[in-house]
Amino acid sequence: MTIAFAPVAGAAEALATFAGGCFWCTESDFEKVPGVRSAVSGYIGGAVANPSYEAVSAGSTGHAEAVQIRFDPAKVSYAQLLQVYWHSVDPTVKDRQFCDAGPQYRTAIFTHDAGQRALAEATRADVQKQLGVTIHTQIADAGTFYPAEEYHQDYYKKNPVRYRYYRNACGRDARLRRVWGDAAKH
Repeated sequence: MTIAFAPVAGAAEALATFAGGCFWCTESDFEKVPGVRSAVSGYIGGAVANPSYEAVSAGSTGHAEAVQIRFDPAKVSYAQLLQVYWHSVDPTVKDRQFCDAGPQYRTAIFTHDAGQRALAEATRADVQKQLGVTIHTQIADAGTFYPAEEYHQDYYKKNPVRYRYYRNACGRDARLRRVWGDAAKH
């Protein structure tokens, strides 16, 4: 299934797409944000139509694991979502997040319009200045987003013990605290 949605200025709903390593964790982080209506795990940024988890996780499609977010801009702004995003990833590493390695786990912001791109680029520059190191987060136009298989959706709710084990064993929250201090989101 392909999701095609273009936000309209003043609309009651808008769209944001972020890649931040394992989509289970990214989905969990964003679903807790007031004003986020839904977060769907999936794949974006590759060259293969209708990719499977097996193909994406093997690194053969060019896609990143990502989350597409529908949000109410009257309750949460895109700029606020960017703040959540930055504090939920380690942007200082290339093609890796925590224990997951490969371009399918890269950090990326997939923008849906020129306003989102401008905000994403401005915040990336701010993050680079704040951290004082190279930031490897890609900013690209959003293309086709492919929702992941159903068993990946809301994984943290369906499998809470396995999810917590994965997140802790992967070192995600510990690394976020080292990078962001008290601003880390988890």
